[in-house]
Amino acid sequence: MSMWLQVRMYMLLGVMFAIIYAMIVIVGWYTGMGNFLVFGAIAIVFILIQYMIGPKMVELSMRVKYVSEKEEPRLHRMVSELARKSGIRKPRIGVSELRIPNAFAFGRSKGDGRVCVTRGILELLDEDELKAVLGHEISHIANRDVTMITMLSVIPMICWFLAWNFMFSSRNRGGAAFIGLFAFLLYFITNLLVLYASRIREYYADRGSVKLGSEPHSLASALYKLVYGSAKAGRNELKQMEGYKAFFLNDPSNAAREFSELKSLDRDMSGTIDRNELESVREGKVKLGFGDRVMEIWTTHPNMLKRIRHLSELG
Repeated sequence: MSMWLQVRMYMLLGVMFAIIYAMIVIVGWYTGMGNFLVFGAIAIVFILIQYMIGPKMVELSMRVKYVSEKEEPRLHRMVSELARKSGIRKPRIGVSELRIPNAFAFGRSKGDGRVCVTRGILELLDEDELKAVLGHEISHIANRDVTMITMLSVIPMICWFLAWNFMFSSRNRGGAAFIGLFAFLLYFITNLLVLYASRIREYYADRGSVKLGSEPHSLASALYKLVYGSAKAGRNELKQMEGYKAFFLNDPSNAAREFSELKSLDRDMSGTIDRNELESVREGKVKLGFGDRVMEIWTTHPNMLKRIRHLSELG
């Protein structure tokens, strides 16, 4: 599975670079490189602004309060150990008073990493489950996932600028309109590819958590509890997190549907997924309906059943 994840990621990067190269050739042939460079520069400026102010926006939106070792000794102990194992600088540690159980990592680089948990997750998970979740978030920082997704997001933004400009161009209406429509199609495709990259990075982070010493069933159990906790949340709470769900360990918007799928794995109805229950997932087959497969295409996170199946193969 690990090798296949790497192959898919390299293939995705190749496709994205091929798309942007095709746009360079087409626009360069039609107008000369000058216009393309303007569009590229505008897109990069927007991405740089997002990159610079993004952490502050997350902090304000999620009401993050950074905590000292005296305030949260357990969190600091776990994060310090995981950061040391992963070979990165210890991230800043924050707590959000949101009741929805979740965790997220963000920052501009490996040296600027921040790991945050909500109050809800601290009250829900046991020691091993919380450590597995923190290992997932530390892996996101170590893998430079935020930077990678930000860089990939430049490509659909460039396609959008090109589509908007050429579809309403007053010069050579036929040719310009064709380029505009083509750019809009590529904008649509590249957005889906960025979502696909985000889903692959979640698999990588799950695997990273296990490599840092967590048991696969502990992370699977944590995911199950997070889904249940999010499924009970009110609509207003979920709406508040909508714009930042790509940062989270799971997608709270899909929690109700995911819980109905996952509860069959909890055979003893203990509210957890233990080692034996996870092994039974590996021995069985995960079957997704057509609707589930289509819905996954539009999400930042993998289908939860597939994700837990992936964890079952890491034991």
